[in-house]
Amino acid sequence: MLNPPKKSSVLIVDDERSGREAMESILVGLGETLVFASSGSEALEIAAAHPPDLILLDVMMPGMDGFEVCRRLRADPVLADMPVILATALNDRNSKLMGLEAGADDFLTKPVDRIELIARVQTILRLNRYRKLASRLEALERGHQELAEAYDATVESLVSFLDSRDHETEQHSQRVMKMTVLLARRFEFGESELVHIRRGALLHDVGKIGIPDAILNKPGPLNDAEWAIMRRHPQIAFDRLKYIPYLIPALDIPHCHHEKWDGTGYPRGLKGDAIPLSARVFSVIDVWDALSSSRPYRSAWEGDKVFAHIRALAGTHFDPAIVGKFLNLLAEHPRPVQRAS
Repeated sequence: MLNPPKKSSVLIVDDERSGREAMESILVGLGETLVFASSGSEALEIAAAHPPDLILLDVMMPGMDGFEVCRRLRADPVLADMPVILATALNDRNSKLMGLEAGADDFLTKPVDRIELIARVQTILRLNRYRKLASRLEALERGHQELAEAYDATVESLVSFLDSRDHETEQHSQRVMKMTVLLARRFEFGESELVHIRRGALLHDVGKIGIPDAILNKPGPLNDAEWAIMRRHPQIAFDRLKYIPYLIPALDIPHCHHEKWDGTGYPRGLKGDAIPLSARVFSVIDVWDALSSSRPYRSAWEGDKVFAHIRALAGTHFDPAIVGKFLNLLAEHPRPVQRAS
């Protein structure tokens, strides 16, 4: 959450006390913090130590005049963007050109008109506040993006570790993630929801971390006892990840992707619309990829056989509406994701 902006500070630079007091009498009612300098060198020291939001700079000063002060400010990378209004009794064209070349943002002619001074100071300070707010928002957005990238890198690393344990399904997580996002877009998920769907699809089998290697990498079909252990992995995923706040919205897929439309799935036996939509979308993709990929104990199925199998399971294993959109997706994009041989 952004805190409300603090009062702006205005540095008034004039070698004559009467000039500083005249500016102060006009600006004191604005409620901003007023700071004073009586020479160009003092102004540069104050600006370097406590950068103001605006400098009202008299031109005609002994030693270092306002033009030189302005040039030095613009040459300093830290102070270069600081707004400067030159106040001068010189009203000729050459003086204004010199001010522009020195880097001044605006000019006031002395004696200063009260209404004009207030209007110009308020305008510049308002613009300066907007600029600072925009910069803070940009920094927050950049931080948010970097944090999201760190989150995704963590998820990718976890999935890579899992794939290294389960050689049969190596790269399976990446393939089903890409296809799931493609299909999910047809159900009008918002972009923020797709972020969680992407993470959930990548992490769908993360619960297999809790499954013994002897079962996970068995070179053949599992027996009943082994299947009983394997079926624990959705609940293991939920129990392990539910304490990680940024992953909570992504848990529907790891927790529910083995639920079935008719209520015969696991781990909770959810039925129909009680199964989260993202998990229903993913379950079709998961079966499609598994059957389309070779395993040590069987070869990959032909595409037509896979499609016929998925179509036959609409209304029992799968949500019929999702099957329809999935088959349409494949008809439009026969090779939407590069498959592993």
